[in-house]
Amino acid sequence: MKITIRGKNIDVTEALKQYIEKRVTKFERFLTDTSEAIVTISTEKFTHKIDVLLKVDGHLIQAEGKTEDLYSAVDQVVEKLEKQVLKYKEKVQNKNKKETIKYPSALSEEVETAKRIVKYKKFDLRPMSPEEAVDQLELLDKDFFIFINSFSGDVNVIYKRKDGNFGLIEPAR
Repeated sequence: MKITIRGKNIDVTEALKQYIEKRVTKFERFLTDTSEAIVTISTEKFTHKIDVLLKVDGHLIQAEGKTEDLYSAVDQVVEKLEKQVLKYKEKVQNKNKKETIKYPSALSEEVETAKRIVKYKKFDLRPMSPEEAVDQLELLDKDFFIFINSFSGDVNVIYKRKDGNFGLIEPAR
């Protein structure tokens, strides 16, 4: 596993690097050799934030930890990653058994106007089925996921509903 550690507004000491590598390399037994971990450490006032992004066979697994102590933030993010990696492994095993996740076919159109844009992000979109998009959404632990539907070729959005199910937004034709 390739581990990249970056510091933002903080110098990353050799001891901290070794601690992070020791904690993150324990996921090697669950993941493939081509996996990559990107660790970003940042600090604001008295709060330390550790953000870890695992890239595994085209899937992304992300977790974040925030505490006043740098080492406890690492422990917190590793704990969150453990749950997500185990969830990922279960999903891979279920796919091998040809089990599929059922998602609701009802579409929801909730429009919320934003007062201002405070963050910009770019993502690589890749073709996948809605079921794969649900897997990615759960692994990233986010509220929505944008992807190219491999069946229609259109850009779609999958999102978590308040009732625990998922919604799919497709463009109208």
